[in-house]
Formats: sequence, C-alpha cells, structure tokens
Amino acid sequence: MSRGVIQPSQQKLAEKLTILNDRGIGMLTRVYNIKKACGDPKAKPSYLVDKNLESAVKFIVRKFPAVETRNNNQQLAQLQKEKSEILKNLALYYFTFVDVMEFKDHVCELLNTIDACQVFFDITVNFDLTKNYLDLVVTYTTLMIILSRIEERKAIIGLYNYAHEMTHGASQDYFCVMKPPCGRYGNRGAVLCSDREYPRLGQMIVDYENPLKKMMEEFVPHGKSLSDALISLQMVYPRRNLSADQWRNAQLLSLISAPSTMLNPAQSDTMPCEYLSLDAMEKWIVFGFILCHAVLNSDAAALSLWKLALQSSTCLCLFRDEVFHIHKAAEDLFVNIRGYNKRINDIRECKEQALSHAGSMHRERRKFLRSALKELATVLADQPGLLGPKALFVFMALSFARDEIIWLLRHADNIQKKSTDDFIDKHIAELIFYMEELRAHVRKYGPVMQRYYVQYLSGFDAVVLNELVQNLSVCPEDESIIMSSFVNTMTSLSVKQVEDGEVFDFRGMRLDWFRLQAYTSVSKASLGISDHKELGKMMNTIIFHTKMVDSLVEMLVETSDLSIFCFYSRAFEKMFQQCLELPSQSRHSICFPLLCTHFMSCTHELCPEERHHIGDRSLSLCNMFLDEMAKQARNLITDICTEQCTLSDQLLPKHCAKTISQAVNKKSKKATGKKGEPEREKPGVESMRKNRLLVTNLDKLHTALSELCFSINYVPNLVVWEHTFTPREYLTSHLEIRFTKSIVGMTMYNQATQEIAKPSELLTSVRAYMTVLQSIENYVTIDITRVFNNVLLQQTQHLDSHGEPTITSLYTNWYLETLLRQVSNGHIAYFPAMKAFVNLPTENELTFNAEEYSDISEMRSLSELLGPYGMKFLSESLMWHISSQVAELKKLVVENMEVLTQMRTSFDKPDHMAALFKKLTSVDSVLKRMTIIGVILSFRSLAQEALRDVLSCHIPFLVSSVEDFKDHIPRETDMKVAMNVYELSSAAGLPCEIDPALVVALSSQKSENISPEEEYKIACLLMVFVAVSLPTLASNVMSQYSPAIEGHCNNIHCLAKAINQIAAALFTIHKGSIEDRLKEFLALASSSLLKIGQETDKMTTRNRESVYLLLDMIVQESPFLTMDLLESCFPYVLLRNAYHAVYKQSISANA
Repeated sequence: MSRGVIQPSQQKLAEKLTILNDRGIGMLTRVYNIKKACGDPKAKPSYLVDKNLESAVKFIVRKFPAVETRNNNQQLAQLQKEKSEILKNLALYYFTFVDVMEFKDHVCELLNTIDACQVFFDITVNFDLTKNYLDLVVTYTTLMIILSRIEERKAIIGLYNYAHEMTHGASQDYFCVMKPPCGRYGNRGAVLCSDREYPRLGQMIVDYENPLKKMMEEFVPHGKSLSDALISLQMVYPRRNLSADQWRNAQLLSLISAPSTMLNPAQSDTMPCEYLSLDAMEKWIVFGFILCHAVLNSDAAALSLWKLALQSSTCLCLFRDEVFHIHKAAEDLFVNIRGYNKRINDIRECKEQALSHAGSMHRERRKFLRSALKELATVLADQPGLLGPKALFVFMALSFARDEIIWLLRHADNIQKKSTDDFIDKHIAELIFYMEELRAHVRKYGPVMQRYYVQYLSGFDAVVLNELVQNLSVCPEDESIIMSSFVNTMTSLSVKQVEDGEVFDFRGMRLDWFRLQAYTSVSKASLGISDHKELGKMMNTIIFHTKMVDSLVEMLVETSDLSIFCFYSRAFEKMFQQCLELPSQSRHSICFPLLCTHFMSCTHELCPEERHHIGDRSLSLCNMFLDEMAKQARNLITDICTEQCTLSDQLLPKHCAKTISQAVNKKSKKATGKKGEPEREKPGVESMRKNRLLVTNLDKLHTALSELCFSINYVPNLVVWEHTFTPREYLTSHLEIRFTKSIVGMTMYNQATQEIAKPSELLTSVRAYMTVLQSIENYVTIDITRVFNNVLLQQTQHLDSHGEPTITSLYTNWYLETLLRQVSNGHIAYFPAMKAFVNLPTENELTFNAEEYSDISEMRSLSELLGPYGMKFLSESLMWHISSQVAELKKLVVENMEVLTQMRTSFDKPDHMAALFKKLTSVDSVLKRMTIIGVILSFRSLAQEALRDVLSCHIPFLVSSVEDFKDHIPRETDMKVAMNVYELSSAAGLPCEIDPALVVALSSQKSENISPEEEYKIACLLMVFVAVSLPTLASNVMSQYSPAIEGHCNNIHCLAKAINQIAAALFTIHKGSIEDRLKEFLALASSSLLKIGQETDKMTTRNRESVYLLLDMIVQESPFLTMDLLESCFPYVLLRNAYHAVYKQSISANA
C-alpha cells in the first residue's frame, strides 16, 4: 500500500511519540553516564589512559573514521594483546552509540511522517500531541549535543571496531566508511568493515561534530510544523513568564483573595498549560527557533517569543547538570548566516537584559512564591476539602516553584556576572519546604480529591462532553466510538468506588484521547480538531480531572520533582549549611532529607546500572542531612545545659559563704566614707526582665532549638530507596552520646593531679542537665526517659557501650586509689562520730578535703549517681582489695603456724604465752593489714548506709519488704538460702551479719594445693594471730582514743569491723561456727590485754586504756558476741576505768 493512502490511525503518531520520547530519555541517561565516566579519571576506560596504548589511540582518533591498517601495524600492535578485553569493556559504550544512531533514524522517520501528514499543532487544543512533538525535538537535539560533548567518542568507537576486526576478521586490510543509500543499511561499505553499523556510526559522529549546525540543515523541511507548534505558545508562555509584581497584582494562587469564590472549581480553557513547566517551554522556544530560524525573520509572534526566552535565562538545562549557554551558541550559529546581523544584535541585547535583570526578576518571583505557597499550604491544612475545587492551584504553585528552584540551581552553578547576590538565596529552603508541605497534603488527602473529581467527571464532564459530541456536524465512526467510550467511562463512575477503595486507572482513556488528537490533527481528517477547538479544550480539562483521580503521584512527579539536586551535590549541601546557619530557616531544614526521596524518580529502565549509584547517593545525603540536623540540635541543647548547669552551680552551698560574710560585715561595720564592695548578684537575677525587648543568650538558644526541633519532628519517618529513616532517632542517638560524654566530663577527673568533682556537685549538674533534656519533649516527640535509662544505666557499669570509662569506674578508682590510699598512709582517719573520713594535720597538705567527699551527703549523692549496680561494683572493687590483704595475712599465718598453734592452746599460761609471742614475726604487718581491711569495710558501710537511705526514698515499700526478709531469717535456715537473702539485702544497702560480697571475694582464694581442713586451720590461726597482737597497739603514740571522734587517729578502731566481718566470712566459707571462733578470739584477746595491765614499762602501756576499748567495740559491732560474754573474760570495771581515763586525757589535752 502506498504511503499516500494510509489512514491517520495507521500512522500511529501517538504511540510513536510516546515510545520515542521515553526511549529518548533513556538514551540521554546512558549517554550522560558515558560522558561522566569519561570525564572522571577513576571511571574512564583504562585503555584511554594507558600510556602503552596512547600512540595507538591517538592514531585511531586522528584517522577516524577511516583507519588504514596495512602500513600501521607497528602503531597498532599494542592493541592486539588487549583486543578481547577492549571488546568486553567497551561493548556497552559502543552499542549505546549505535542505539543513538537508531534512535536518530526513528526520530527522522517520524518527523518526515508528521510533515507528510501536515499535522496541525496548537498547545491549547491538542496539548498532548503538541507537547510530545516539541519534547521529541528537544530530546533529539539535546541527545546530539551531549553526544558531541563526549571527547573520547571517536577513540571508543575506533578502538572497539579495530578490536572487533582483529577478532572476527575482515575482507580487507583496512576499513573505511561509505554513506549507505537512502539512509538504510547497504551492502557496499559493510563488506569492507568489521561491524556493519560502524560506517554509518562513524559518519554520524563526524557529521555531528557541530550538532546544532547540522540539525539546522536537517530541520529545513520540518520548519513549518515546528514553527506552528512553537507559535501556538504565544497564548501560554508570555502569560506564564510574568514578573512578581504582576503575579502579586493578580492575586495569583491566593484562595482567600476572593472568599466568595473559594468553593468554585478553578477553571481554565488551557488546564494542562497552567502547570506546564516554564523551563520546558523555554527549551522548546530556544532550540525550536534555532532549528527553524527562518521564521524569526518572517513572524513577529515567533520573534517576540524568542526574545522573551532569551531575556529570561543565560543558560538552559540540557539534561541533569549539563547546561547550554544560549546566547553564545545562538550567536555562533547565526554569525555565519548572511543577513542575520539584526538577529545577532537581538541576541546581544537579550543577553545584556538577562545578565542585568533576570537574576533580580527570578529573586522577586521566589520571594512572592514563598508567601503564596505558605498561604496556600496553611489554608489547605485547615480546610483540606478545598483540595478538590482548587487542585489546579496546588499543581500550578508546585510547578512555578520548581521552575524557579531549578533556574536558580543551574544559574548559581554557571554565573556569568561579577555580582552573585541574585544567585544566592538563603531562604530557598523555605520555598522547598512549602512545596513538600503541599505534596504531603495531596498524598494525605488523595481520597478527598478522588471523591470530588469522581463526582465532577460523572456529574458534569460526562454531560458536557456528550452534548459536544451530539452537536458535532461530522463524526466518523472511529472517532465516535472513542468519544462514546469517554462518556460511558465517566458516567459509570460513583463515589462508592472511592469508599470501597477501588483502584482507578484512566491511562487507557488518556491514550485514546492522545490517539484521537493525532487522528483529528492531520490535514485530511474528516473531523478536524482545528475546527472544533472547544472539544479539544474540554477534553484537556477532562484529562486533568482523570489525573486527579488515578495519577496524583505521577502529577506530583511531573510538577514538583526536584531529583536534579542529586547532580548538584555541592550546591545542595551548601544550601543545607546556609539553612542551618540561619536560625529563622532551620525549621525548614527537613526539606533537604525529603528531597532525597525524589532522587530515584530520575532513573530510567534503559540505564539500570545507575540505579544503585543514585540510590546510594540519596541514602548517603539523607543520612548526612539528618545527622547534621541532629548534631546542630544536640549542640544547642548542650549550650542550654551548660548555661543551666552554671545557674545551678550558683545555688551550691559553697557559694553562700561570701553572701553570709557580706551580711555579717554590713551589720558590724560602722559607716565609713569609703564605698564598700559591690554587692554580689544573687542567683535568679537573670530572670528579672525590665522589658520584653531584652533577649538573653539563653532566649536565643531556646528559639533556635524550637525552630530546629520543629523540623526534626515534622515527619515521623521518610522512605529513601526502600530504606526508612527516622529523624527523631538521630536526635535520640546524639543526645545519648553527648549526655554520656557530658556526665563523664562533669566529673572533671584529672588523672595527673587526682582531682575529681564532689559527688553532690556532679549530681546537681546532672539534674540540671536532665531537666533541660526533659524539656526537649515539649519540642519534639522523643522518649527522653529512654535516653536517661540507656545512659544512666551504662554509667552504673565499669565501661559504657563504647568501651569508655564511666563515672562508676572513675569514682571507684578515685576512692580506692586516692582517698583510701591516703588513709593507709596515715594522712586521713575515719571518724565514726562524724561518719566521715577527715584529713589529719600533716607536713604535706593533701590537695583535697576528705570530709567533702565522704560525709553522709556526699555518699548519698554518690549512691544517687551510681545506683545499686554502681555501688555493687564499688563494693566488689573494695572486696577485691580486702581479699588481697587477706591473702597476705594467710601467708603470715603460714609463716608463724607452729607458734600460733601452740599459743591457741596456751592462753591460760601467761609465761609460756609471753615466750611464744616473742617468736612471732610480722606482728605489726598483721595489725596494719587488718586495720586497712577495717578502713575499707568502714568506707563500705558508709556507702551501704547511703544507698539504703537513697533507696528508702525511691522505693520505700520494696526496701521494707527486703528488710522484713532479712530480719526474719530463722537461725536454722540453710546457709545457701540465707546467703541469697543477704545478697538481696546487701544490694538494697542493708547491713548483714555475714557480708555476701566478702564471702564471694574470699571464696575465690581457695587453693587447690591446700585441703579444706588446712584452710580452716589457717582461718582459725589468723584470728589467734590478731588476738595476741592487739597488746602491741598500746605502745603506739597514735593509738590514743579520742572521745570527740569516737575513735583512734591511727584507725585501729576499724579493727572491730574487720575482725567481725572477716571472721563471719571465713567461717561461713569453711562451714565453721562463727560464734565459737569469736568466743575463742575474745578469750585470747582479753587474756593478752590483761597482761599489759601488769606491765610497768610506761612506753609499752602508754595507751593501754585506749586499746582496752577495742574489746568493747568488737563486742558492740558483733551480732554473735554479748556484753555478758565479754564480762566473763574481761572485767567490766577495767572498761569503765578505761573510758574514764581516756575522757580525762582528752580534757587535759584540750586544756
């Protein structure tokens, strides 16, 4: 059948335009990726950078496309070794270029068909046909321009073809290019080449060295169709390309400017043109009129459109971040055309206009759009029902804003003037944010819009269209069937379908309308759409209404997709940083992570390999943005916490001394002429305001934090490339890390000087910090209690989850290695009367006051900070030190075992005992080690008592229950059961008859080489050793008892606790009778002490009475011994006289 008699429906113009436009975007994606790969030294094919192949590559490029191989074997010899790898690695590149050539052939064929059919184009009538036609022209032009920008294209094609020839052979020693006849593959030329596509491909690469120049020649036959399509924009483009003042005067996008018409549906004769991208129209105009430039000399409307487009921009977006500098390219093309001086002058004038005014014009547009979109988003948030009648406004607003953002993005990256102020917009985030807000409204209230437009289509559009169809004078059968199906489809719609959640699909209807446009736009159509424009405009409106029902997501992508930011990473990150730096804009910073959800929409199925790369980029950018937002919020919170900690510090008791001193001096001093010291500001004065204008640093921090938290709290989560991000979790994570570091930092521990903050001061700071963190829940929906639980619980362990030391480990080390070590060195004593450790006067003053770290308030603060787990770790550490001392004591017992065994049975033989005592070694060491154990146990009792007090406040009922368990254990209870109860009681800070922690620590010392009987004997002899060594304490000048402190300055009063606790633990381990062993100890000790009463040497007995009191302390400390038992061993009159003597000595010493 000849081409002339083919029916319009058989041309399939709609289908071809649809397929070729989609394929064109795919080809652009592939060619773009090749260009980027070749421009990156790391991604460039290795054969293009290999020094060994450099001469061969240069030879191929120089001779391209005809490369003679007969006399150049030496130059191309290196390629022989790599031919298989070249074929493998360059195949994708080579066949992409082949696909471009095939795409070009198909486009040229379709353009010829359209010319032959004399298709009528009018963007306001047959919108889809005109738009797809112009899109195809621009896509084709763009593809050829980007192809020409690949510097290595000749090298890639030539290398691949040479490798192919070397692998598969050729009929000649050279290969050349011949033009195929009629644009089709020919046998001639193909037989001379290794690949049948190479001749035409090579010729295309050569022809399109200057693509626009070549295409200007190509498009001469297509000038009529293209110019008609472009000139139809005269009713649309000038109306869209207005200044901000004109928009403002017209109350553009305002729903509240005319309240009476608020519920009226937004109507227009050119519905799809209202949200058509301005950027796309400018590309159509610029490239279109370059290709059919002759019309500029003959048509005033064309020239007007051309000038207006040239004045609006200095560059156009070709594809992604590839731009086209309009004025230079147009001038270079027109300069060689005779009679185009006027057009060249027009270009130069427009360039000056664009450089001087375009930046400010677009800046003012963005300013207007910020307020307009804010108003629109606010009204729709309050009245989402307005999304029905005013849906057009939403998509117009999104399209306008998207155009302005993209304009700024490409121009800021390609500035052609010295002043850059017009290309730096610190408020761009606000505009993007309101776009995202409108997008969110559309997604959230999609069902509302569906209900509205389903009713609109069935109740109004179907009726009007039916009337139009009935009134048509001529309506061929095919067209009649299609339009009847439109009416039937719309009539069958009902609201119940929306309520039932039915999925709508009007894609077939829209494709049928596209086909109908093609059928009715050809020159010989029975039903010409050019004669029935009202039908075209009505159908365009109906198509928009169908999209509101089934294609809302696609509409959002069409009007507001900003995936282009993926290719402007540096500018994207810079905008984000500017947003965070400006407090008023930080509330909009969430728009940057939200933009990352757009990125995957720029991928194409023809280039699947880039999907992973773009997905990774979107994930990394989203993660970076959310992380930076959380860091910024964390830093603000930290600054607020620091301020609050400073204010809390002012209320500490240590600061009141100066205030008291000033008050006392003020009363006692007489009035003098001299001015006194200025009064110190009292805490709380910062809260007194004289006026509202006074803004403190804390106010600024709170304001900045509330703004940023609004952004973090804006969305509960967002999905990027099938990954879900939760902004609040980023903040929670950073708060946990910072809170952990802050707590440890606030201890102010200095390992060199062994300085550390007092527990009470640390507790005050931590509480101030926690108060601020709790207030964060007012700003953002996070579980701050979870943060406290995670952080504070970790601080009760030796190391946190990151392996860093905690306050538990710091304070445990400090009390053990600093405070208790100084006690052992004799610089500090435990004062039972004060329940604290106190510094003793020494030559070298200590750097800290022990009382300020060990009194009851400090120990309670320590218990609050460390909690039961931390105090348990402290106890275990203390017990480890005790167990090491006991191990040393056992060694001393073993050394003196024979003597001690004899002394154990000879306590009623004074002379024999005296002789045996002289044989003992290391008596002082035993007493010193036992004293150290007593000191450690005394410190532990302080810690346990503080823990009990704290827990009694927090969990009084639970503590009382534990106390009941402990107090009502029958004596005959199995020891394992009893130890479990003791362990529970000890964890609650309750004192126990047998210390479970000490039992566990000493149990670990059992030696495999010593039998249990031998261990038991050593334990018994240890008690004997201590008992017979007590009299030696009387000769120590520091052993004098002080009634004021209820103890001895050398801490020997701690022996009472050590003897009782060690005995209870050892004989529990060895299953002996604790009471019997302590009775034995009491008998030996009293017998030994009674002997020093008979001594006449004053040096030996100088503190005899003070040592006597130890027996009373031992009995009072012990739950197993009684005063009656003591009196049977040691006369009570001696104790009474001893107390009298030490009190008398104390009075005389003080006098």
